[in-house]
Amino acid sequence: MGLQGATSMPHLLWFFGIATCVKLLLIPSYHSTDFEVHRNWLALTHSLPLSQWYSDETSPWTLDYPPFFAFFERFLSIFANLIDPQIVHLLKGLNYSSNTVVLFQRITVILSDLCILYGVYRLTKVLDSKRRTLIWVLVIWSPMLVIVDHVHFQYNGFLLGFLFISLSYLEEGRDLMGGFFFAVLLCFKHLFAVAAPVYFVYLLRHYCCGGLVRGLRRLSALAAVVTAVFVAAYAPFVYHGQIQQVLHRMFPFGRGLCHAFWAPNFWVFYIILDKLLAFFLRKFGFAIPTPAASFTGGLVGDSSPFSILPQITPLATFIIVLLALSPCLIKAWREPRPGMVTRWVAYAYTCGFLFGWHVHEKALLHFVIPLATVAVQNVDSARHYYLLSIVSSYSLFPLLFEVREYPIKVLLLLLYSIIMWLVFSAQFTDGEEAKATAPIKKEAGRLELKGIANVAAKKGGFVIRGIEKSYLVGLLVVEIWGQLLHSIFFGERLPFVPLMLISIYCGLGIVYSWIWQLRWIIRSPES
Repeated sequence: MGLQGATSMPHLLWFFGIATCVKLLLIPSYHSTDFEVHRNWLALTHSLPLSQWYSDETSPWTLDYPPFFAFFERFLSIFANLIDPQIVHLLKGLNYSSNTVVLFQRITVILSDLCILYGVYRLTKVLDSKRRTLIWVLVIWSPMLVIVDHVHFQYNGFLLGFLFISLSYLEEGRDLMGGFFFAVLLCFKHLFAVAAPVYFVYLLRHYCCGGLVRGLRRLSALAAVVTAVFVAAYAPFVYHGQIQQVLHRMFPFGRGLCHAFWAPNFWVFYIILDKLLAFFLRKFGFAIPTPAASFTGGLVGDSSPFSILPQITPLATFIIVLLALSPCLIKAWREPRPGMVTRWVAYAYTCGFLFGWHVHEKALLHFVIPLATVAVQNVDSARHYYLLSIVSSYSLFPLLFEVREYPIKVLLLLLYSIIMWLVFSAQFTDGEEAKATAPIKKEAGRLELKGIANVAAKKGGFVIRGIEKSYLVGLLVVEIWGQLLHSIFFGERLPFVPLMLISIYCGLGIVYSWIWQLRWIIRSPES
């Protein structure tokens, strides 16, 4: 297996190299305010003592990630200062956007993708070459990562790399290392904590059970490892009396239920229902107050009160997420199987995206990218991923709103859709589906997973069902409306409608994915 892994690495580097060439071409493209956010973080971590990192308000883009990410920015600032000192100048560097800083920050994202490269390598090294290569294509060439990280500007590939490394250790049965890397990930970005209940239940059952003495010893070891990671991250800020300020920055619940551009999740439908109820009740003469700020503005930062339906609080979203997670947690407790961990974690992030508080559309990456690693297991999973990845990629289109980036995002999605179709068709031809699902059958201890795998029940390989085809065609209709028909019929009026349609229509696809994953988890047999 070691030799197989050694010979496969050059092929993975080729995939990574091709993706890097595309990313280099995109360096001059549009970048969002996140670019200035991270530049400011370079400056404040370089210019100020650690005790002031989370209290500085020189720029409106204050530091709100956990300490490990702040240390990461501090590390990058060393090189930024050598290349161009103005990058890390706290006052003179405000809104600095010279070619030097653009090139430097773009390159840091490209280089940090080596983390996801290593993560996907570890997670797939035990697979046969065909499925391993397919996963590399799905992850490394994902248009979502290109759009969010290398055009819009963030470091999601770097962070997902830690998640993949953690999952790879769990799938190998090395639970302590898996828990360690997950704790490290949480100290880089706390929004990944949605999967913490899955990790807790799985590690408690899989690693800590097995007799009282052995269980207590392992529980102590796990607690010590996780505690050590958090102490390394937060102890300096406790020492400087800044821990309350750090937590305040990390959990700004005052931002409201929804982000400026509605993420395609459950709350889109909740908002629309409230608006429709208020509209019809006003028509019937009821005195329904109009909120001070409207959800349908599409560009407001905070959510407004609901007119009819109950108000939603952060605590309510937390409880709803836990309830949605409960079937997965029950499965993890009853039958903690390493081969199911990636699906469980992806499902947890799906629940967090659908029902969480102030969810950004970019959080789609947290579950779509991990699901790429299980899409090769059977043809049903491949169909699900094909639909989900297209819908999710399309829902990110509003991030790139400039005209010159329009051909880029369309071309990226079309090429990826074609590549997915080709590789899935090659994988799930006659007889290949049975081969691909063999590990599932062996683990489940049954001939098939009823309603899920349907191993070799159908011939002809990878085929999209009629309802799924119709839904994908609907995406084209939504895009044509937003790009052409809306201006013809409404001119400059109702500018929020195209964005609202994208959120609603893509939200249907994400809800479908959640139901599909939930059904898979519930119906997967226990050994």
